[in-house]
Amino acid sequence: MWKIVVGFAVFAGLALFILSKGGDIDMGGEKHGADAVHVEAPAKAASAAPAPAAAASVAATAASEPASAASASK
Repeated sequence: MWKIVVGFAVFAGLALFILSKGGDIDMGGEKHGADAVHVEAPAKAASAAPAPAAAASVAATAASEPASAASASK
């Protein structure tokens, strides 16, 4: 039983040491009201949305070309 108490004391001391070296750690819990800080994510540029679709269509075309070329040579 005494080993559990000693283990808890060592673990608690280690935890307090790590938290004290961590810098600005807020142990206050969930914030509401004036303390709550909500930052909205920046809006993505409209030109960034078509780029993945264009890249996907280029990749699909490139993937289908070797199959077409192989079947045409037979």
